[in-house]
Amino acid sequence: MTDVSKQRLLLATRNAHKTREVREILGGDWEVEDLTARPDLPDVEETGATFEDNARLKAAVGSAHYDGWVLADDSGLEVDALGGAPGVRSARYAGDDADMAANRTLLLERLREVRGKERAGRFRCVLALAKGGEVVRVFHGTVEGVVTPSERGSGGFGYDALFVPEGACRTFAEMTGEQKHALSHRGRALVALGAYLTGGATA
Repeated sequence: MTDVSKQRLLLATRNAHKTREVREILGGDWEVEDLTARPDLPDVEETGATFEDNARLKAAVGSAHYDGWVLADDSGLEVDALGGAPGVRSARYAGDDADMAANRTLLLERLREVRGKERAGRFRCVLALAKGGEVVRVFHGTVEGVVTPSERGSGGFGYDALFVPEGACRTFAEMTGEQKHALSHRGRALVALGAYLTGGATA
């Protein structure tokens, strides 16, 4: 079994919230950096039609310029009543230059006449792990739940203040980080990633 106590992992993002969650979930044995520490690496436009397309694209490009594992995350919220939107447009739902507050406002507006269980949806996360310009493995995580009629909680990021996971009564933004990680789409995908790497994968 590979000793991963000193394993390095580059996360192909400049989203500090995602980086913090990856570090918290994988634990202190991992050295995780992101693209803010590597300005020499190129930005990759998310042109894929699916979360997996985008994750694969970002991981492959990043790993062509980095000696070691590169992990790319693409994730978002799918609402059934909106035909799966925001989906891959989750970060840009209200426009390419919109912030998350605008995205949440637009989502609530489009669900204004939708009630109860009809507000069902899910958070979906796809992680692509790459090395040497090639994607080695893809990991998936989802969590079902409902979109709340208004924002609740001050923790988390993105759409967390609008989403109550199945079986819970609080939004992700009302939970501690540990509570959220135990239920979240990203937490589930990262558990699978960690099992894969500690099971013998080598960089």
